[in-house]
Amino acid sequence: MDEFNRYNGYNEQNNRSEQQTGYQQQGYYDYGSYNYGADGNEVVYKPQKKSGKGKKILTAIAGILAVAAIGTTSIVGYSLVTGNKLVGSSDDSSSLSASASTSKSSASTEKKTDDTAKNVKRELPTIEQLASPDDAMKIPDIVNKVSPSVVGISCMTSAGTAKGTGIIMTEDGYIITNAHVVEGARSISVLLPSSYSDESQASASDLTVEAELIGKDTQTDIAVLKINKTGLTKAEFGKSSDLQVGEVAIVIGNPLGFELANSVTAGIISALDRTITVEDRVMNTIQTDAAINNGNSGGPLINAYGQVVGITSAKVTNTYGEGLGFAIPIDEAIPIIADLIQNGYVTGRPTLGVTGETVSNVYSQYYNIPKGFFVRTVNEGSSAQKAGIKVGDIIIGIEGQLIESLSEFNKIKDTYKAGDVVKISVYRDGEILDFEVTLDESVEEEEDTQQQTQDDYYRQYREYFSQFPF
Repeated sequence: MDEFNRYNGYNEQNNRSEQQTGYQQQGYYDYGSYNYGADGNEVVYKPQKKSGKGKKILTAIAGILAVAAIGTTSIVGYSLVTGNKLVGSSDDSSSLSASASTSKSSASTEKKTDDTAKNVKRELPTIEQLASPDDAMKIPDIVNKVSPSVVGISCMTSAGTAKGTGIIMTEDGYIITNAHVVEGARSISVLLPSSYSDESQASASDLTVEAELIGKDTQTDIAVLKINKTGLTKAEFGKSSDLQVGEVAIVIGNPLGFELANSVTAGIISALDRTITVEDRVMNTIQTDAAINNGNSGGPLINAYGQVVGITSAKVTNTYGEGLGFAIPIDEAIPIIADLIQNGYVTGRPTLGVTGETVSNVYSQYYNIPKGFFVRTVNEGSSAQKAGIKVGDIIIGIEGQLIESLSEFNKIKDTYKAGDVVKISVYRDGEILDFEVTLDESVEEEEDTQQQTQDDYYRQYREYFSQFPF
């Protein structure tokens, strides 16, 4: 009975506890403690009272301190293992403070720099400024200085009109240009700059003067003209040997004709002593990336001081590619020009007195003949004729050196002088023959003979087709 009453009391107390709200309804129960009476038979259940807010705060603080203690213990353990000082030690406290101060200062500086960069305009130098020496002239000043010395060249040929550019060399009318500009010319005229006229709007006819061909040299592509006029502004000549790769280069000329007269292009010196082969002739040139086009031929290549250091050649440029301009070095041109003015041709230059063409790989294999220089014509009374060389021979060597092209032959031949005796090896009817040849002096007459021959061909064609009633 007593045992039954005890359980009933427990059940009533338990039922009351189940009717409570809050955590107890959610299944979280506080069972409290059991107190035993003096006789040891009665059991009284006394549930614990809920903890207050103060106890919860103390519990939270205790949890935070526990986490801090664990973290500190971990750091100390790591320091003991690695041997590093604690970041929070007294030795590092000053550095941490300085680091924090530096970070703030750096962040402030970066912000100011960003703000300043947005407001400051960057002024970068041009490529011409980078390529010019400190004492160089400005490009507009260079153009004003040289332009009065740059003229237009116009030639009437059997094929039409050819135009180019020239450089005034002397005050009394000697003018330099390219040989290919005046090639085959029946008449030559020079167009002076507008600065030579008193009228503000002078016509081209008022500025055009008839010119005389003094001499030309096909090998170096240089020609000299003369006009009957004085008081001209002569160009100032510099030294091409003083040029440096990367130095500024300026070109003035008449690209594509007189409609674009006195056009100015600029670039740099791309290379010096550039050896190239043009129409079986080996030429030493200056390479530049300044634009050179048809009509620029014979114009000046100018340095940063307004001095002419080269003679541009568009014929050379067209043989290669875009962005590759070439000019004849003025140091090599001056002796040629002097010879042309005095003699009408370059003295001492050797010639064999023959014309022909290179035997290509296709012809060599098809006809089973060696590669070399096929002789098309032999000039009357030339050293080749005197030695016994004939039309149809294939020149395959000179002085024991084998050659496979006309350019190779000319390159070796030009190392000798007129009057030198050389051994020429030829292939004829399946045999190799050697001839002793005394080289003649070239006087640039071969091209005139070829031009006349071409005119004869045209006349023969006209006579041949005239007999048909079209």
